[in-house]
Parts: sequence; C-alpha cells; structure tokens
Amino acid sequence: MIRSIDHVVIAVRDLATATADYEQAGFTVTPGGEHVGGATHNALIPFADGAYVELIAFKEPDRPQPHRWWAKLATGEGLVDFALLTDDAAAEAARLGTAGIAMAGPEEGGRTRPDGERIAWRNLVPAAADSPLPFLIEDVTSRAHRVAGGAAAVHANGATGVAGLGVVVADLERGLGAFTALLGTPGPASRATPAGALEGRRFTVGSQWIDVVPPGEAGSNLERHLTVRGEGPFVVVLAGAGTGSLSDSTTHGARVRFEG
Repeated sequence: MIRSIDHVVIAVRDLATATADYEQAGFTVTPGGEHVGGATHNALIPFADGAYVELIAFKEPDRPQPHRWWAKLATGEGLVDFALLTDDAAAEAARLGTAGIAMAGPEEGGRTRPDGERIAWRNLVPAAADSPLPFLIEDVTSRAHRVAGGAAAVHANGATGVAGLGVVVADLERGLGAFTALLGTPGPASRATPAGALEGRRFTVGSQWIDVVPPGEAGSNLERHLTVRGEGPFVVVLAGAGTGSLSDSTTHGARVRFEG
C-alpha cells in the first residue's frame, strides 16, 4: 500500500556547497552518507511530518553515468524525482503490472551513514526512462534509521513538512491515466496549479497532494521546464510558518515555496 510522499530529490553538483546554502535559507541539514556503489552521496532535510528533501550529488558530476538522475543533472541542478512510501514494493509491482504500468524491481538500495551504520531499502522504479511517475520505496531496515527526527526536523524558517508538489506532463490525458493507475483513484480538477498551467488534477496521497499539470502556454516556466528536463516534478510546496518562494540560486535550481 502507498502511504505518503516519502521524499523529494534535488540533484546538486557539490553537496557541501548545497548544504551550506540550504542552511543559510533556514533549513537544518543532516548528512546522509554514501550510497551503495559509491557514485553518489547525500544530505537530508527531514520534516516533522516524516517526509524529507534529499540533496544528492555525484562524486564525479562531469563524468557521464548510467544513473537515471545523471542526465537531468547534466541539464542543471534542481528537482529530479520524488518517492512514495510503500510497505510492500513487490505487491505494488504486481498491481501496477496488471494496470499496464511497467516497473523495474524491486531493486535493493542502501547507504552507509557517516556514523558507519548501514541502512537498506527496496526501490520500485518506472521502467520507462521518460515516465513522469515517481519511484516507490520500501524500508528494509528501520525508517527511523534512514530519516532523522527530533532536532533534525526543526527548521529556523518554520518548515514542517511537504504539503505537496507539482508534476508537469507533456500529455495530460496520458499523465492522468498513469497517476490514476498508480494511486488507484482519479483526482479532482485542481485550481491551485503552479503558475503557467491551464488545467490540472490534484491527487491526494495521505495528507499530501500531487498536482499533475500540462505545460500551459508557450514560453511559460512549465513549458521551459518540460523542454529542458522532461516530465516530472516541477515545484515542491512546503507546509509551515514560512511564506513565499525561495530563490532558485539558494535552492540550486529547485523551485521551492511555502504553502501560504
């Protein structure tokens, strides 16, 4: 069963620089460690609602790599993906296959934290490289070991969680069909879509939401994003006491704004 938005992935060129910039923006950033295989490492911005933002960097960002996020990083830093939390990735793979959505996996994943503890999970990734769908993640070790809580989830800028995110798709009908199959229900029409969208639909995942929108008018931010980065997450919206949008330079190309 799919539970919630687990985390949002922001690819950056230099992890130390991005960490410092996000801290300057009022976030508490926790070192995550090195992933299995050693090609990437990360830092996490956990929230009180249990979701988090992942800052991920390649150790050799200029070397072409087969990782599905490297090609997007090559077009510039920013949002590259997001994950939904499930308690049974294998069951989701079977369900989605029946619905006509091909997924790769479950695949084993993991990283070693800076304190030496190894954590593990399973990923279920869309088989189509250009799919707008997120990947699914199932914890093998305790999620509490993967995502820090307590003081790590308290932020000077007032952020308390991931309220939702916007996903841009090239073909609205096809995109809505994919998300309906993934989440098991069609979403209602959404009037609160990101700037530039002509129409869209909001899907609810637990207490969070996902707006699926077309690119809108020629020359819009959504169209430019779609042209450069392809289908996928366009903006992440945070819950909490903060207001307005954060500077793209501070967030390393990611569109991040507060719900209010």
